[in-house]
Amino acid sequence: MTHSPLPAPAAADPDRVLIFDTTLRDGEQSPGATMTHEEKLEIAQLLDEMGVDIIEAGFPIASEGDFAAVKAIAEQTRNAVICGLARANAADIDRAWEAVKHAARPRIHTFIGTSPLHRDITRLTQDEMAERIHATVSRARDLCENVQWSPMDATRTERDYLCRVVEVAIRAGASTINIPDTVGYTAPRESAEIIAMLLREVPGAQEVVFATHCHNDLGMATANALAAVEAGARQIECTINGLGERAGNTALEEVVMALKVRHDILPWSTGIDTRRIMQASRLVSAVSGFPVQYNKAIVGKNAFAHESGIHQDGVLKNAETFEIMKPEDIGLTATNLVMGKHSGRAALRAKLKELGYDLAENQLADAFVRFKALADRKKEIYDEDLVALMQDTAAGAHQDLVVLTSLRVICGTEAPQTADMVLAVDGVEQSTTATGDGPVDAAFNAVKALVPHDVRLQIYQVHAVTEGTDAQATVSVRLESQGRIFTGQAADTDTVVASAKAYLNALNKFLAYERAGRPVTDIAAAVS
Repeated sequence: MTHSPLPAPAAADPDRVLIFDTTLRDGEQSPGATMTHEEKLEIAQLLDEMGVDIIEAGFPIASEGDFAAVKAIAEQTRNAVICGLARANAADIDRAWEAVKHAARPRIHTFIGTSPLHRDITRLTQDEMAERIHATVSRARDLCENVQWSPMDATRTERDYLCRVVEVAIRAGASTINIPDTVGYTAPRESAEIIAMLLREVPGAQEVVFATHCHNDLGMATANALAAVEAGARQIECTINGLGERAGNTALEEVVMALKVRHDILPWSTGIDTRRIMQASRLVSAVSGFPVQYNKAIVGKNAFAHESGIHQDGVLKNAETFEIMKPEDIGLTATNLVMGKHSGRAALRAKLKELGYDLAENQLADAFVRFKALADRKKEIYDEDLVALMQDTAAGAHQDLVVLTSLRVICGTEAPQTADMVLAVDGVEQSTTATGDGPVDAAFNAVKALVPHDVRLQIYQVHAVTEGTDAQATVSVRLESQGRIFTGQAADTDTVVASAKAYLNALNKFLAYERAGRPVTDIAAAVS
């Protein structure tokens, strides 16, 4: 069956670039970035509010958890197209449709690897693969009017064969053709050449939207995506903070702000409310447990910091001397006013709203209690402290099976160190004393003694939220059990307490998963 492709979503406005966010799918495939159901819903809601055009909510056939998350996101999202990923087979496509069909604007995204390397893996000839592409895209189109197709490893596929299969997918009814640079091999000139070639050579290419999906293995993901747009692509696939497998994906904040700041030479626009970028960056960092590097473009801590005397002098006289964008354009407050123990509830509400947190009364009451407790231990509380406080509150918002009641650590110049710990386990307090090679090791050993488990500590990271000896420490922990990753994060002025809370945050996710008994289907890596 041959379908007539739908009018391309961006065809009416050639100056508009669609933003396709795959943080919840490709971003979550990054080792250690597994997100809970509630965390996925929270991220999806923020992406929808900030103006993302298409949200790739997950890979529905991968697990019952993935299916449930995609389905829930499809049902709650108001504006964005909700997309589910599917391999080139009927079971995947049907499952994806079941997950997204209740969305106001559903999309099925199906793919197959087309490069010689991937054809060897699938053991399909060029003709057999072309037939499968036509059959599976047609099946998806019979179910859903909005179908996207991707030739995985497109940039290493023979150009003539790439043209052939793209034509097949268009004839079968795909309205979006995505060209993935799956392994981050392409350079900007090649990225532009491929898009230009397809638009020039493939019959029907002018009737669909071409998308670009780039990985950052050689540090060129943003450049490749923008080069593709210059050549005619009108959809960029990206993730918040560039989260993704290996070196990550094209970063949403980078391409969006590049188009905004350099509109003089990149005359295309997006629908993104850039003032929500920092909020999204902080949320994804907290949920994934992946800290943002200090010198990360746009959202890094140092992106608007100036230490050089020449730079400081210039910025004081005219910010444009050394800043090409305004901090408030991405949601950073123009001023970093200090809060303290004398600050009231109204001031806290106003400051949190300024930082992107619009709280209900019960949420504000809880945040105010935590704020006052922090203010008793820390003289000056900066914006970064409040962000850490809100992230810590979110991390402990669900009903934990194990809660830290008290922790006392005895340290000395000679090992071992000792930790006296009390945990509430299913509401029942239990205590123990454990030793270890350092205070954190002793605290972790105490947790293991009270709650025996077989998870392995994979990563332990600490960074100070602000400067000074009373600075809060934010600790990220990653636990692994039988290939399943569980991340935790917590903040406290006491590094050992923050460490214990972060470990328990990750452990509670593991225990909840074990109690639910949810099976995970062993799925090969999805399209990138």
